Amino acid sequence: MNKLKNVLKQIDGKSYKGYKEIQGSYSFPSYRLKIDYVQGDPFAAPSKIRVQIPASVKKIKAEWKETRSRQIYTEDVLARKVASVLNRSKPNVRGSGKSGMVSIDQPKQEIIERTAVSVENDLITVCLTVGLPANGRRINGKEADKLFFTVIPNLIKDSLLSITDGEIQEFVELADQHDAILSKMREKNLISFVADDAILPRESGVSDRPMKGAIPFKSPEANRVSIDVPHRDEPLTGMGISKGIVLIVGGGYHGKSTLLNAMERGVYPHISGDGREFVLTDPSAVKVRAEDGRQVTNVDISPFIKNLPRGADTTKFSTENASGSTSQAANVIEAIEAGAHTLLIDEDTSATNFMIRDERMQELVVREKEPITPFIDKIKSLRDEMDVSTILVMGGSGDYFSEADDVIMMDQYVPHNVTKKAKEIAEKYPSHRQTAEESFGQLPSRHFLPHSIQPRKGKKEKVQAKGRTLILMGAVEVDLDGVEQLVDASQTRMIADLLMHLYKEDLLSKKQSLSSLLDTIEAQLNELGLASFAPFKDQHPGELARPRRFEIAAALNRIRTARVKDLR
Repeated sequence: MNKLKNVLKQIDGKSYKGYKEIQGSYSFPSYRLKIDYVQGDPFAAPSKIRVQIPASVKKIKAEWKETRSRQIYTEDVLARKVASVLNRSKPNVRGSGKSGMVSIDQPKQEIIERTAVSVENDLITVCLTVGLPANGRRINGKEADKLFFTVIPNLIKDSLLSITDGEIQEFVELADQHDAILSKMREKNLISFVADDAILPRESGVSDRPMKGAIPFKSPEANRVSIDVPHRDEPLTGMGISKGIVLIVGGGYHGKSTLLNAMERGVYPHISGDGREFVLTDPSAVKVRAEDGRQVTNVDISPFIKNLPRGADTTKFSTENASGSTSQAANVIEAIEAGAHTLLIDEDTSATNFMIRDERMQELVVREKEPITPFIDKIKSLRDEMDVSTILVMGGSGDYFSEADDVIMMDQYVPHNVTKKAKEIAEKYPSHRQTAEESFGQLPSRHFLPHSIQPRKGKKEKVQAKGRTLILMGAVEVDLDGVEQLVDASQTRMIADLLMHLYKEDLLSKKQSLSSLLDTIEAQLNELGLASFAPFKDQHPGELARPRRFEIAAALNRIRTARVKDLR
């Protein structure tokens, strides 16, 4: 600690690059400070530091790490505590550029495994980003002294050393409750659970916080299930959505898409008070949509599209500019290839000709002239042959009534089970459209060729996330705007590091399918942690959050330089 203080005095007023001298490890009374990376300029990307607090200073009970979920939730609440202190009191450190900035990778409404705080080896490790103080482009040693000897010690004292056992215990109990609900869902063959009194609408289109004054959710009696969860005096009740084909119908602005949005975000657990903390969905559920213009590489979309004009082969379909229907077909196939067992679809973001062709259109454009087999003709074979369920928001076509196992109607944000009435309507007004009675078809088993995942740009190799929806890989942009369950920019950073890791470690040289590759990645994430993919080992692992295998696959599938071989 004294050494750091002396170095800051010595370099005060010198060129900003002199800050390189402070890289290293320093002992403070309550923690060890590790300065891993020093920025080269006050306006450049900020510096990276870690604070390590031993168990002798802040004890983390063994029971809080007893299960994987408990450990993730414990780390999450510690990160939130640090973030809340930073949000309340901004550091009073002056200077140019990013001088005095202190930040942590702040969790949002979802609880996602991340590297901001780790609890292991009897240490709490906190990863922070700081702006080293400067006057112009010269070192401001006095303000740096304030940063390291006042701001950061106060931050640690007011957050991690002040957090109560009760605050941590609350998150640990929530972890147990979420685990219990998911376990009961598997036992009851449920693909989604929406608790009574949940608040589904969000504050605004740019805020994931719950809307004030929103109508609390109430399950239809026909779908109500009761789940015993720990740390509660009474069972939790709510709407259980069973495996199969489920329609969500209703008038415009009555809450159909709001319910589906809550379900698609329910693949991640949410914090208490979010309103959706007891809305949980099959973790393998994937939202699929039309995505005009996306790259598609060697995907077998023949279950949905075949006999294209000019004889294009749809069993190995590639395009740099997919249409709405071909992109949605590819998204369905790729999701199932990656392991999805539930598809979430909203007609508002779907290609109409992919979803349905009514009898009048079939009469005008005969089957032999239409290459698209619409989703309605494959939805049952998906269920029966592939064990893939579908939750579908549909407000424009009653033809799906005949195919559905369950029909939920939203009326002024209140759900009603109208399955019986929908079936009666289907019998009263039978559809005369022709259906394709055939099996679903084969899934691809694709292998990404190593030379095509290329991070080079000139002499440099670089993969960098730019916000939540864009990755720059060498000279190529990977557009993830249509990947709706990618919810945090830190997940995108993790995917960028994964892509570089695949290249550096030459993992694609092994002739394995995409599914096997995703298994390998998940095994390493589970066994060695997120930091094992970070570019600098045993240092600040960056602001990373865990993506699901489906979003990793989505990124690979959208790399425009990728070349893919089907192993079938």
